[in-house]
Amino acid sequence: MWEEADAFRAGAGAEEGAEAFTIVIPPPNVTGSLHMGHALNNTLQDILVRFERMRGKNVLWQPGMDHAGIATQMVVERQLM
Repeated sequence: MWEEADAFRAGAGAEEGAEAFTIVIPPPNVTGSLHMGHALNNTLQDILVRFERMRGKNVLWQPGMDHAGIATQMVVERQLM
């Protein structure tokens, strides 16, 4: 039902020629445990995305690339050695 409604496609419900609004979601944090800051960050992003979509913008909430690559690499290397 959601796929038929294009619920997971950028531009779903956007007005014709609408301004784009995009937020990039960082991947899960491999360097430590999740905490309330992570939950707050995701909640704020969700609020912004829904608000801009309700305003008719062409919204995309895109999974992103690792923003902490060096720290992640160190953690993985320690586990491998």
